[in-house]
Amino acid sequence: MTTEPPLRSRRTVLRTTALAGLGAAAAHSATGQGRAAAAEPGTAATGSAATGGYLVGRGLADATGEVAEVGLMGYGRFDQQAAGLHTRLRARAFAVVDRAGGDRVMLIVADSPMIFESVHQAVLQRLADHYGDLYTERNVLITATHTHAGPGGHSHHFLYNTTTFGFHRQTFEAVTDGLVEAARRAHEDLAPADLVLTHGELKDASVNRSRTAFDRNPDDIKRHFPDAIDPHTTVLRVERDGRPVGAVNWFATHGTSMSGDNRLVSADNKGYAAYHWEREVERVDYLAGGSPAFVSAFAQTNAGDMSPNLDLRPPTTPEDFARTRACGLKQYEAAARQLGQPGRRLTGGVDSRLVYVDLSDVTVRPEFTGDGRSHTTSTPCIGASMAAGSMEDGPAFPGFQEGENPFWDLVSDSLVYTVSPELREAQAPKDVFVPIGELNRIYPWVQERVPVQLVRIGGLHLIGIPGEVTIAAGLRLRRTVAAITGAALDDVLVAGYANSYFHYVTTPEEYDAQQYEGGSTLFGRWQLPALQQTVAELAEAMRDGRQPPPGPKAPDLSGRQLALQPGVVLDAPPPFRRFGDVLTEPRETYRTGERAEAVFAGAHPGNDLHRGGTYLEIQRRVGEEWRTVADDGDWSTAFRWERDGLAASRVTVSWDVPPGVPAGHYRVRYHGDAKGLTGGVTPFTGTSRTFTVH
Repeated sequence: MTTEPPLRSRRTVLRTTALAGLGAAAAHSATGQGRAAAAEPGTAATGSAATGGYLVGRGLADATGEVAEVGLMGYGRFDQQAAGLHTRLRARAFAVVDRAGGDRVMLIVADSPMIFESVHQAVLQRLADHYGDLYTERNVLITATHTHAGPGGHSHHFLYNTTTFGFHRQTFEAVTDGLVEAARRAHEDLAPADLVLTHGELKDASVNRSRTAFDRNPDDIKRHFPDAIDPHTTVLRVERDGRPVGAVNWFATHGTSMSGDNRLVSADNKGYAAYHWEREVERVDYLAGGSPAFVSAFAQTNAGDMSPNLDLRPPTTPEDFARTRACGLKQYEAAARQLGQPGRRLTGGVDSRLVYVDLSDVTVRPEFTGDGRSHTTSTPCIGASMAAGSMEDGPAFPGFQEGENPFWDLVSDSLVYTVSPELREAQAPKDVFVPIGELNRIYPWVQERVPVQLVRIGGLHLIGIPGEVTIAAGLRLRRTVAAITGAALDDVLVAGYANSYFHYVTTPEEYDAQQYEGGSTLFGRWQLPALQQTVAELAEAMRDGRQPPPGPKAPDLSGRQLALQPGVVLDAPPPFRRFGDVLTEPRETYRTGERAEAVFAGAHPGNDLHRGGTYLEIQRRVGEEWRTVADDGDWSTAFRWERDGLAASRVTVSWDVPPGVPAGHYRVRYHGDAKGLTGGVTPFTGTSRTFTVH
């Protein structure tokens, strides 16, 4: 056991042989570890061709929260408490400035379950502290990849903090800091660039998990999606000197490749796609300083009813690791293939609009309702089918089912809808499980005032919706904007999971089926028409060059948070051991494909999240030096934590030896931090014996 700090220097990177699709990307992508640094943000780097109509900056940062004793967000399971880390969660940011007019937008894509208003507000405030009114709620679009294996507890609305036993400030700060850091790095990276837009199709990475509801839609929607999936995959690539240095992909599939039985923090399939492109193809070193050679974000669109589980069965663990990788690889390959397309070089300015809407009280005009009459949304209600969860991806609470729930139907008809005919008009035929809008009167459970956004980059339009939009609902939103702006339908995308979170959006026809998605459409049958009306107003304002009224902003709830889970009190090593001692050594020899493991006398990982660093290193001896070849951000490693009695911890570090690893001598290092009786935290490092790979 030693106490030196973890290695932080640039490391030698192992390139695995699992590079399916590399040929397409390698021929067109940037090489090397970096580019000439910009003299200052917004100016051309020395020797670069200042021909692009935009300044574009890329940023990449660690946004991983707690990895132990915090509920994982997404499946709504109290038993799914984190017990380690498989892949770190990262934030990827792209700043785009119109060189002619000076307008700008910032797109941030986070490996996160959701973007809550709490994080949205904090990120905007911290950006304002740095840049004044340069980046605001109007021109910053923050979206989540919707992994179901990220830590929760960072919302200011209690429903989303129930499985985490309240608010977790440590995770909230890690997520917020990561997003802000990525945005600041993107701003500092601004340089002349071209933006190229391409489209393709990907048909074997999603399936409609709510076909019963989808089939209720009219023929125009079913003709548009003949397979009941949205195969549209779009890439916006960033080119400098004719070389791609970044890309944003949009494709609709849920972040549910990892099982509800999994206990390791993971970026799921979209996180793997980004990791594969950056780390395994472009050799990006996440622990090195400076601008990365390539930044790739895999963003969500209208993924509300799109499942990655093609057999329509919830995944199991550990089989889910292979599923996650396979689905991510498909998304990467579909995106990388588009690098070979000439695409369309974007021209024209950038623009943005945002309004807040109180979805609990929107009167929707007849042109959006579909029946020629006005209708009104209502206060939010949770349906019984929402409590059931998605049976295809991961059931939630027993005793509930998708579709009909006779007991709750009786309760709704005889009590809820009898007391409130207005609720019936907005919410029926939902079997109301919890009229959660009533609970909002006592304490904030779910958000009612939500942001809706429209961002334009050249000819690309992004509709920022703070929830999970089905493909049919997304099509109606896209058609609404395209008709007003004159944009091609393929160039109008829903940016789901954006800026806040209000659960699902279905078409009224899908809503009537009351599958999981319909039961989770909180504001009732007319929620989508209300959003269509809102995005139409945004599109008209953008077309006409005016700013719409901002609407009723969401309140700051930071002073009303409940934290019910105590923090780390004390760490103690096992009897007759010291922190960092190796309890189980690796075997003497391993072959590729085998798993090397070492078990250490550890400490609670919540004492230091190692954001921007690592809990572990796999090192190879080269001459007289030890060089790090993998860390806790690599797919090949895993960090598992478990309690050993009251205050002791056992930490297992594993490494799946990848194909193509050079033969030689290796070792495992673990970096921990122990809390003492006085509350102070002391770092330590444990090192395994040397083992051989051949």
